[in-house]
Amino acid sequence: MGLIKSGFLFAFLGIVLSACQPRIFSSSILPQPAIPVTLEANKPAPSHTASALPTITPSSTPSGFIIPTLQPTSVLSTSQPSTSLLGEYDFPTNMDPLTGLTVSDPSILNRRPVLVKVSNFPRYGRPHAGLSYADMVFEYYIGEETNRFLALFYSQDAPKIGPVRSGRLVDPQLVNMYGGLLVYGNADPQVDGIILKILGDRALSFNDVNCPVMCGTATHTVAGVFANSSEATQYAARTGVSNDRQNLQGMIFDPKPPVSDQTATMIGVQYSTLDRGEWHYDPTTGKYLRWIESADGNDNNIPMEPLVDRLNGQQLAFSNVIIAFATYIEYAPTLHEIEIWKNTLGQRAVLFRDGVMVEGTWRTEEYDHPMHFYNQWGIPMALKPGTTWIVIAGTHSTLAQPSPGHWEMQFHLP
Repeated sequence: MGLIKSGFLFAFLGIVLSACQPRIFSSSILPQPAIPVTLEANKPAPSHTASALPTITPSSTPSGFIIPTLQPTSVLSTSQPSTSLLGEYDFPTNMDPLTGLTVSDPSILNRRPVLVKVSNFPRYGRPHAGLSYADMVFEYYIGEETNRFLALFYSQDAPKIGPVRSGRLVDPQLVNMYGGLLVYGNADPQVDGIILKILGDRALSFNDVNCPVMCGTATHTVAGVFANSSEATQYAARTGVSNDRQNLQGMIFDPKPPVSDQTATMIGVQYSTLDRGEWHYDPTTGKYLRWIESADGNDNNIPMEPLVDRLNGQQLAFSNVIIAFATYIEYAPTLHEIEIWKNTLGQRAVLFRDGVMVEGTWRTEEYDHPMHFYNQWGIPMALKPGTTWIVIAGTHSTLAQPSPGHWEMQFHLP
């Protein structure tokens, strides 16, 4: 079942016992060229164009990575790592390294993940389609008090995903880290230039790719546009896009719940009084169920309802919910850079699984490898086998505990 080798376990135990020696990883990051951004010929600049264009490539290539020394704020086990751990490398060929779960047909893993931009506002596009089929979902702020989703499909496909909406500056960073194809509606010409510069022919826009990859007439309508992840994979194969199996290893999974004195039965994620999500822990399934605001509210009352997938009518349920704090830079009300690639030294990450909260950090090891998560002692943080939802919160956002088991994240920009 892909158990960690004994040598790997002793290496991690040695790290715990030798706090004076920082854990250093060698880097194979290659220098990235500066990304020039140009507008399409004969097209005026959008009204929200900022005077300073974003640069999302690091200014230099770090020679190595050092995990910061952290002092624990909650009670966690300091015993030898559990032998039930899966990962960090050498996953079996029939196991999805992004979920730690085996698949019935291993051939589906012989491809790039498909990442689809999914709208959350306006509300007329709800309920969303296909999110319950995703291995991972990234959620982040896009401006004007609203958020958007980037859903990753790898171990299974969904025939209808959406509504599909536009790309943002953070998308090519995340998609490149997971070696994926980006399926999106369109983008501001400047943002589109950066997407194409980083992803090239792995960027599939509704302006260039039609049905059956994306079906619909316009992204900004009630009818909307919806993607098919299997068709995106087949399109890549037909058009000569490199679509081999990617190196997606580096995550850790453990079915054994962590020991923590911080319970987590409800998690609120609030961007504004018109945009709120909640996760309620279901001890029967061991997963967090998603709720979403059904109408505008106020500081004291925001109406909520279960967030279901229109494909199966089931409420979204994820094994892991992670709040990853990152630096946001606002160039305009709807133009933000989120520093994903630049996080080489570590930012705060809070993991919720099995009804408990665990503090840690997340880092970018390489531009073309998944996010890595570490606990308070710098050891890879064990996620629960299953799907993961990652909220990318600004570093100025707050995470409070108004009552035992209840956590509230309030999004803030600098």
